[in-house]
Amino acid sequence: MNTPLNTTEYREFIKELKNRIQSAQLKAAVSVNQTMLQLYWDLAERIIARQQASAWGDGILGQISRDLQSEFPDMKGFSVRNLKYMRQWYRFWSGTNAIAKQAATQLNQSAIGQQPVAQFENSLFGQQLVAQIPWSHNLVIISKIKEQDEALFYVQQTIQNNWSRAVLTHHIESRLYQREGKAITNFKATLPAPQSDLAQQILKDPYNFDFLLLRKKHDEKELEDALIEHVTRFLLEFGAGFSYIGRQYKLVVGGDDYYIDLLFYHTRLHCFVVIELKAVKFKPEFAGKLNFYVSAVDGILKTEQDNPTIGIIICKSKNDVVVEYALKDIHKPIGVSEYMITKNLPAEYQSSLPSIEQIEAELGGGDE
Repeated sequence: MNTPLNTTEYREFIKELKNRIQSAQLKAAVSVNQTMLQLYWDLAERIIARQQASAWGDGILGQISRDLQSEFPDMKGFSVRNLKYMRQWYRFWSGTNAIAKQAATQLNQSAIGQQPVAQFENSLFGQQLVAQIPWSHNLVIISKIKEQDEALFYVQQTIQNNWSRAVLTHHIESRLYQREGKAITNFKATLPAPQSDLAQQILKDPYNFDFLLLRKKHDEKELEDALIEHVTRFLLEFGAGFSYIGRQYKLVVGGDDYYIDLLFYHTRLHCFVVIELKAVKFKPEFAGKLNFYVSAVDGILKTEQDNPTIGIIICKSKNDVVVEYALKDIHKPIGVSEYMITKNLPAEYQSSLPSIEQIEAELGGGDE
């Protein structure tokens, strides 16, 4: 009997086998990473303990490096530089030198082969967070961050969003930890839990638009054009889950045409997100206009499977008290954030922006 190579049944079967192999490869890679990091933790802990117990200086790291590389020539990671990183990493996550001192005392009283006092499984590291990200990511975090709470935030975000090292570095340098969830909103009053908390987390204040080249005195159209021209960087700044639908998205309400600055769908919140851009300071009437747009999207685009639409006003500046009063009696979920651009393009060097047709072609089509 011939093998049914072209049948749907066979294609589905081979697809299942490939998925299982890929899953096994991923699990193997994660397992190898965790094993290596556990080894690094153990080595760092023992080196610190022995240095303190025997009063060895840092010069001993050179000898340790040479001996380990001689014994394990096929293994990487035993350079003097990496041994120093291991110690820095261990000290950062142990949070105190008391663990190392206790380990040094135990090391003097026990055989080398026994487990160190600071058990790997009982440490913060053993909670399977830090071990889930690559060593290179760990080095970025401990080299750029001083506080454990902030570092844990980036570890968790890296795990949840599968950030590359470059993306992780970008978010740290743009101070995501200080900006995420800081926008003023009425979400707790207008959205059920836990959606209100999740929605709050997706907003930042301020948004960092430093990737844009704009004149210092720019208007909403220039801001919108530049954001769409750099849509990839724009989505990176907005965060995971935002799916771009269109700009100047047309809605017909009562026979009249209305246009939304930017329309997105959030795949994690399962809702539409309406964004209005304002290159001026926040005014209370902005909230009323956005409330209308959110209501219109709920009435025209939202289905039974979608959660309530969210509105976001991103403005050049705002008075927080004014924003709170403006949102107090609004019954649709709306948040207000600022944007910041620390690098403005001199007027004489401003390049020509692409046409609407060019932008739509780049994004794969126009609004519908």
